[in-house]
Amino acid sequence: MSNYESLSNEISKEILENSICEYKFFDEYVIRRDNSHDRPNAIRSPFIRDCDKILNCPYYNRYADKTQVFSFYKNDDISRRGLHVQLVSRIARTIGKALGLNLELIEAIALGHDIGHTPFGHAGENFLDEIYFEKTGRHFSHNIHSVRVLDKIFPYNISLQTLNGIASHDGEFELSEYRPKPLDNFIEFDKQIENCYIDKANIKQLTPCTLEGCVVRISDIIAYLGKDRQDAQRAELLNDDEYSGGAIGVLNAEIINNLMVNIIENSYGKPYIKMDEEHFEALKKAKADNYALIYNDKSVSERLKSVVKPMMREMYEKLLSDLQKCDTNSIIYKHHISYVNMSHYKREKPYDAEEPNQIVVDYIASMTDDYFIELYAHLFPNSDKKIEYKGYFD
Repeated sequence: MSNYESLSNEISKEILENSICEYKFFDEYVIRRDNSHDRPNAIRSPFIRDCDKILNCPYYNRYADKTQVFSFYKNDDISRRGLHVQLVSRIARTIGKALGLNLELIEAIALGHDIGHTPFGHAGENFLDEIYFEKTGRHFSHNIHSVRVLDKIFPYNISLQTLNGIASHDGEFELSEYRPKPLDNFIEFDKQIENCYIDKANIKQLTPCTLEGCVVRISDIIAYLGKDRQDAQRAELLNDDEYSGGAIGVLNAEIINNLMVNIIENSYGKPYIKMDEEHFEALKKAKADNYALIYNDKSVSERLKSVVKPMMREMYEKLLSDLQKCDTNSIIYKHHISYVNMSHYKREKPYDAEEPNQIVVDYIASMTDDYFIELYAHLFPNSDKKIEYKGYFD
């Protein structure tokens, strides 16, 4: 039997009577690398500008064909990363509106938070990290790369507050309480980002500097917990009755509603974002169930490891070799470097002057699943490695 919780009458009354929180981030305090540009005006606030830049980033289109969890399926009902980003934005804005926060900042963080993600989901991320570390001693992480996309590959002059929220969004690290940690300059931010390239453990230390960033971080978890279960059903991996339930429920709609209600109930008027202990324990249990029943399922993980991983390594080596030989007829020049150079934004240095491994990583991370598959076939037409999709009628 389904169970949908409701806000208390007291909190509901306060929300209806008050619309602004003293702890929200106010537009006038926005920080950019170049504050002489992108000044707000009557129709475009600072974070509307950030949203517009992110939506018009060439890589935003590519969300639509990047795996969320399930690769190798021809099924329009199985989520891609583009839907996930929209769901995070919607959930975060709902919570943010109730708490009286800056909705445009929330939207900017949510829209950009996965723009640096690889094809083939977290498996693709792990494979690329492994190769990049072997070559350079540096790590790849999708949240850090999302910052690179919007700050370096396409230097959009995105605000510090948006970039910090994107960098610290990682939904793999759940907490019962999120408190913002002040950050007021790019010098410190750049140090934090560099530290994550050197040691991935430093990602756990990243903290949103705004309540808005905290809301997006927990919303990322809320958005995928139940939705991944729906996708697992569509992939015929499991049923609802395989989950144990708990305070947050089992169905996607229950999970979203009950976590949003509990967060609002425990966070309204506070300088932090919080769940009560019962709901936090249920969230952790639900996440553990997802790992046991979905993410670590061999039918999902083994195919990626046995097929995509060796394909990515071959592709990486070929593209790196072409760069090192300055082969301008290579696909990496024609499809990637020339595409990035079309951006009219001012750069600190020419994109071609980047370290070759970094350029290869940028290119592979930017690919959609289908593009990766077609590029591999183009580069290695005689290879026996092949990805077979499960069709609509299989």
